[in-house]
Amino acid sequence: MKNQSKKQHENYQRKNKKNNLLPNYTLIFMKAVFIVFSQTNTERIEYMLDRLEIRGFTFWEEVQGCGTIKGEPHRGTHTWPEMNSATLVMVEDEKVPELLQAVKKLSIRFDGIGARAFVWNIEASV
Repeated sequence: MKNQSKKQHENYQRKNKKNNLLPNYTLIFMKAVFIVFSQTNTERIEYMLDRLEIRGFTFWEEVQGCGTIKGEPHRGTHTWPEMNSATLVMVEDEKVPELLQAVKKLSIRFDGIGARAFVWNIEASV
């Protein structure tokens, strides 16, 4: 167990012991990766996850939004007819760099209809 992960676990235990929330949780050290992408890339994202052997995911078919750098709104309206989709995957820490690299390659290859990925820590699961 990494020192940072061990420290996170101890802080989590100390905080939640007071609230009596500790029973029946499983300590895990994984990352959540939220990937937002143009619906035109759905099959590419599915292929990418399959190739990386990432099986578990949650998928949202219609997500509205606009990229912060040079993206145009995807709102599903007459003015902005395109829509995004999104998926949330839980992966081991070691898989994150490979997944982010694959998302980056997809985004570069299909500039303007690419994808963005966001990562955060997962501390426990029930």
